[in-house]
Amino acid sequence: MKHAYLLPLLAGSLALACSPQPETSQQSPQGAASQWPNAVHYEIFVQSFADSNGDGIGDLRGLTSKLDYLQDLGIKGVWLMPIHPSPSYHKYDVTDYYGIHPDYGSMDDFKTLLREAHQRDIKIIIDLVINHSGKDHPWFQDAITGPDARYRDYYVWANYDSVASQLARKTVSLDSDNLTQWHEAPGNEQRYYGFFWGGMPDLNFDNPALKEEIFKVGRYWLQEIGVDGFRLDAARHIFPDDRPQDNHAFWVEFRQEMEKAKPDVFLVGEVWTPAHEAAPYLKGLHSLFNFDLGYAITRAVQSGQADSLVEEHQQIMRFYQSVTPDYIDATFLTNHDQNRIISELGGDIAKAKVAASLLLTLPGSPFLYYGEEIGMPGKKPDPNIREPFLWNLPDEDNIRTSWITPEYALDRRVRPLSLQQQDSASLYHHYRRLIHARNSSPVLALGSLRQADTRQAGVVSFVREHKGQQLLVLHNITPQPVSVALSETEKGFGRTQLATADGALLAEGIVNLPPYTSLILE
Repeated sequence: MKHAYLLPLLAGSLALACSPQPETSQQSPQGAASQWPNAVHYEIFVQSFADSNGDGIGDLRGLTSKLDYLQDLGIKGVWLMPIHPSPSYHKYDVTDYYGIHPDYGSMDDFKTLLREAHQRDIKIIIDLVINHSGKDHPWFQDAITGPDARYRDYYVWANYDSVASQLARKTVSLDSDNLTQWHEAPGNEQRYYGFFWGGMPDLNFDNPALKEEIFKVGRYWLQEIGVDGFRLDAARHIFPDDRPQDNHAFWVEFRQEMEKAKPDVFLVGEVWTPAHEAAPYLKGLHSLFNFDLGYAITRAVQSGQADSLVEEHQQIMRFYQSVTPDYIDATFLTNHDQNRIISELGGDIAKAKVAASLLLTLPGSPFLYYGEEIGMPGKKPDPNIREPFLWNLPDEDNIRTSWITPEYALDRRVRPLSLQQQDSASLYHHYRRLIHARNSSPVLALGSLRQADTRQAGVVSFVREHKGQQLLVLHNITPQPVSVALSETEKGFGRTQLATADGALLAEGIVNLPPYTSLILE
């Protein structure tokens, strides 16, 4: 039993220099440098992405029809938020780990998506929500029938008097109300544990039978269906916070079992905690989402202060390297649980461009949140950061979803993709060109990171290096133009590889950067 719970959370369009350049040793054919999982990923809430049948709800056939778009954007991996049957719009309260939500389509539709994605060299990972099930899952519906139920020990139970003595430790604030994490079940004297809310009872991983059941689920999706990996939701909450070593050990065992099923499986974990606490999870997971870097980029662009952004990233990398040198750093700006990046930046497209430039030139395997590339805004509550993707003008958009009336991603605020594709200075083209530049550069895709000697307030500057080749990267994150004198040691960087505005240039050892622009020098 898991009763240990009773023991002690840019301006301008991109240009590859001013005139066409021949391929150099720094470059390779588009996509050759960036190989999955060390590549750019795209997070999709299927419900909001593309509707193929006109019912207003995004579905797998709609997503399949947009794979060419993702391939052209330069995406090599797709993370699907939960696709399993569930009573909620978000689907994190799973009722069948082996099924596809009927609103999204059938298992045949999903297999078609996988086949078509793989033909385009795009991998698919799915959200696997195993910290908890939904309360409507047959396991839990059996468990609440009484202490002798077959699946009772798949969940965590405690007597009310034991719970009451621990409420001060186990109370959290959810949705602005003070709610206990122990919940009443009708007809039961005992209460069950649900870390997030009563609709998602935690599974009991002290029970070997439950653990094997979860391994079976993973094997099914990897071997029988053919997914390429999993995004593991709430990975630090498998066991309570005072049992971190048990959490780490579980993920080691999970990885071993999944690699037996699929040796090249990719496991990326949501461990929403500072990097020094997250790092030990890399003993079992190939990759972790780098929340600290996302916050650091956002703060820097909001304030126009470079501060210690590069040093912070280096510190995070040192934490990770202390556990394993083979980690994959899943970097991102914001995701489905956070206000969208452009809303955090006050709706400023120029700031959004330089934030994207930072993400896509720093080390890591970047994850983009759907709609980020067209500047979709959104602020909590959660449904309003998961609004429909804007493909075309309203009268011409026959694939836009309508399951929710948007409050932020409105046509008067966001130019749809079709219009941005016609404008070389759009945010969409900024993302696309940066992704293609990264995919074509071994140094940007795979290189190490060090702080540049050339430094100036308001300019984020760093050097990327891979197999003896180096790039000097400079980002002006302020609304004013700046001139930066290269240090003596870095005057050898004399050729522009990439500039995000015509006025970004190097002349006689001086780098001139217009507001919110970036320059990469060989």
